[in-house]
Amino acid sequence: MSKEKVIEIQNLTKLYKNGRGIDDISLDIYRGDVFGFLGPNGAGKTTAMKVMTGLIRPDRGEVRILGYSIAEEYEKAMAKVGCIIETAESYPYLSAFENLKQFARYYPEVDDKRIEEVLELTGMLKYKREKPRRFSLGMKQRLGLAAAILSRPEVVILDEPLNGLDVEGMIAMRNLIKGLAETETGTGRTTFFISSHLIHDVELTCNRIGVIYNGKILDVDSTANILKDYATLENYFVSEVEQSGRI
Repeated sequence: MSKEKVIEIQNLTKLYKNGRGIDDISLDIYRGDVFGFLGPNGAGKTTAMKVMTGLIRPDRGEVRILGYSIAEEYEKAMAKVGCIIETAESYPYLSAFENLKQFARYYPEVDDKRIEEVLELTGMLKYKREKPRRFSLGMKQRLGLAAAILSRPEVVILDEPLNGLDVEGMIAMRNLIKGLAETETGTGRTTFFISSHLIHDVELTCNRIGVIYNGKILDVDSTANILKDYATLENYFVSEVEQSGRI
C-alpha cells in the first residue's frame, strides 16, 4: 500500500540578493508524518515555509498540499492547513478565549466547545480569561498552536514551535504534537511539518528528518534509520554537514 503524499515540494528555489534563501529543494511528506526540518538559523527554513504557505513567491518550483498547487489553487491548498510562521500572532488586548473566537469566525464548524477543547489540549485553559500581552513567549506559542489546530486541520506547519518554551513546555508541546499525529481524525492522522534548530527536540519529536544547510537539502531519512547508524541526531547532523564540505 503506497503512502499518501500530503505535501509535495518540487525544485523549490527562492534566492535573495544576499545569496541566502533556498536552492532547488524537493521533498515529499506523507500522511501522519511528524517531519522535522532541521538546520541552523539562516539555513533557509523560514523561507521554505513562507513559500510553502504562499506568503512569498518562489523564483521557481512548485508546492502542492493535499494535491492542490499553492500557486494555482491557494485557497483549496490551504483550506485544511494550520500554521505558525515566525511568530504566533495574537491580539494583545483580547483574552486567550476571545483571540480564538476571532480565529473561529473563519470556520463555521468551530464552536465554543471546540475553543475550550484546544485550550485544554495546549494547557491554556486556566489562562483563558487572561490577555496575551501578559503572556510569556512559551504561553504565546501554546496559544498560537491552539489557533493552528482549531479547525482540526489535516496538515500543521510550525516554524520553530519549541522556541521560548521551558523544559516543561517543550515536553507538553512534544506530547501534544505526537498525540495529534497518532490520533485518527475523519480523514486520517494529522501531518506535521516542523522546522527547528534544536537537534535534541527534533530527535524526540519527529519520525522523519530533512537536514537543510545553506539553502540546500543534504539528506532526508527516518529518525529510526538515522539512530541505527549514529549515537545521536547531533552526530548525524555534523556528519552530513561535514560531508557536504562546508564546515
